[in-house]
Amino acid sequence: MSNTIDPVGALAGVRVVDLSRVLGGPYCTQTLGDHGADVIKVEPPMGDETREWGPPFEKDSAGRIASSAYFKGVNRNKRCIAVDLRKPAGRDVVFRLLDHADVLIENFKTGTLEKWGMGYDEVLRPRYPRLIHCRISGFGADGPLGGYPGYDAVAQAMAGLISINGTPACGPTRLGSPVVDMVAGLHAVIGITMALVERARSGRGQFIETTLYDTGISLLHPHAANWFMNGKLPALSGNAHPNISPYDLYASKTRPVFLAVGNDSQFRKLVEILGCAELAADPRFKSNGDRVQNRGTLTQALAAQIARWNGEELCRRLLDAGVPAGPANNVAEVLTDAHTQHREMVVEKDGYRGVGLPIKFGRTPGSARCAPKRFGADNREVLMQAGYSDSDIEALIASGVIVMERRS
Repeated sequence: MSNTIDPVGALAGVRVVDLSRVLGGPYCTQTLGDHGADVIKVEPPMGDETREWGPPFEKDSAGRIASSAYFKGVNRNKRCIAVDLRKPAGRDVVFRLLDHADVLIENFKTGTLEKWGMGYDEVLRPRYPRLIHCRISGFGADGPLGGYPGYDAVAQAMAGLISINGTPACGPTRLGSPVVDMVAGLHAVIGITMALVERARSGRGQFIETTLYDTGISLLHPHAANWFMNGKLPALSGNAHPNISPYDLYASKTRPVFLAVGNDSQFRKLVEILGCAELAADPRFKSNGDRVQNRGTLTQALAAQIARWNGEELCRRLLDAGVPAGPANNVAEVLTDAHTQHREMVVEKDGYRGVGLPIKFGRTPGSARCAPKRFGADNREVLMQAGYSDSDIEALIASGVIVMERRS
């Protein structure tokens, strides 16, 4: 087997038509694009609304908003065209693109594509039997909440995530990162790649759906598992873990540090380094179950010891001993850290800087091949590749089907 590096990526040759906007869908298609898929992002005449989600903004030569940092964070490695799908000729453009596509991804409100004569069962499956159609929605098409719109924070609330995040003092709290949207996008990536593998066997495409609601519920571990076993609602515990102790944020002399002590051996090493080895022999703390039952007393004892330490020095000592620990870094510290650079978790391309690729392939690595594009940047190129002539393209532009400048 050759070990030659292929710079194109594991999904080279896969073409994706991306009708999605905001976060879950674009995060999915950026991941596919990072690993070699040819992603054609189809924006509405107003553009993906996240182009306006800021500041900070990037402006064009005329001083107009060209893009937001939010948009640029999830839209690299895509070709961008702008099509008015409310017009029949606009929908015909998408049909032409699907003639040579493997995947369609969208997050329209349930029923929108059906209203436009583009429903999967009635139109897309018979016309494109190998097409994989992936939909990301808030709650799915049916059921008591079927068809309702969904946003990350609402999904966090309705799926119970807010109820397990926060402290008794502050109350239930939204997670600071839009994890439901992003994990829904990753579930879509997993579903699409599974469907591509299955299609290689069967020759048939299929419909895939992932929802924010389902995704939020899938993230309830270990709280759902605990509730299934004991029927008790989890309490708000701040940074502490419901099943492990010590597993919490502690104040050191210099900065907060997080300890994640998962077994008895790590606990013995921890207290030895802290200078309170006698705690390991205390019957209240001998096993993890004991430590969870006596969490408050243990936390007080450890906090008194950790407060005497330089946080960075303590974390290094603990890591060297095999005890998981780390300083609570801010975003700037993370993105400029030497290990972040070593892991190539910051990428730069044509003046663009973004978060790197967390999946590392030995032979077919992904890459940031192109920066996020301006609105409609690839209108002509994509249409010409789809078989439109120059005169066809000019007619589509003149009729407003293909949009060159964002409409308000």
